Amino acid sequence: MSAPRYDFSGNVAVVTGGAAGIGAAVAARLEQAGADVRIWDLGEPGNGAARFSRVDVTDAKQIASALAGVERVDLLVNNAGFAGSTVPLDAYDPGEWRRLIDVNLIGVFEVCRHVVPLMRRHGYGRIVNMASLAGKEGTPNASAYSAAKAGVIALTKSLGKELAETGVRANALAPAAVQTAILDQMAPEHVQTMIDKSPMKRLGRVDEVTEAVLWLLSDACSFSTGAVFDLSGGRATY
Repeated sequence: MSAPRYDFSGNVAVVTGGAAGIGAAVAARLEQAGADVRIWDLGEPGNGAARFSRVDVTDAKQIASALAGVERVDLLVNNAGFAGSTVPLDAYDPGEWRRLIDVNLIGVFEVCRHVVPLMRRHGYGRIVNMASLAGKEGTPNASAYSAAKAGVIALTKSLGKELAETGVRANALAPAAVQTAILDQMAPEHVQTMIDKSPMKRLGRVDEVTEAVLWLLSDACSFSTGAVFDLSGGRATY
């Protein structure tokens, strides 16, 4: 079955965490569809195709610098994040716990804070915030990641309502475990537990996430905002 065709010609897109994994796949697909893609990440992408800025999404000055001279952003994918250690809450290193919240949640806030005014000014925009099923269920031994992604979900719901009467739509995607390098940060038994919970008994694929993101970025997504779309292989229950 062939993938849907999108035309994002004339659109400026920002993809955070776009140097690898899901972010890189989204950036590549947007470029194929004609978008002018800007990748913000701490590591430089391997293909060197899209415009790249080294940006720590928790640093307001770096975000402002990356936007200097940019008159419009039509499409924003907040994908930057990391999973961290898989340990009980009381065994978590406080510094790592805070860094997880900073990158996965505060980073989304900071990027939106800088980009939303540009979208408002032009009366158009599509925002996709990468959440996680962990933010809905609360994954054992992943309290920081779960808490951060729960925050992303609530932030998206609030932002979507704030922008509902504009041409800007803000939605979140909540995947279950997807086969990317981020799983290497987790204990194998932790990953297997997530697979076992899936009615499909498998991990998600990067291309499955990418296709969901592109629909949320398209004009076809016109009456959904402040919503959370599951991508869980049937695992999500609410």
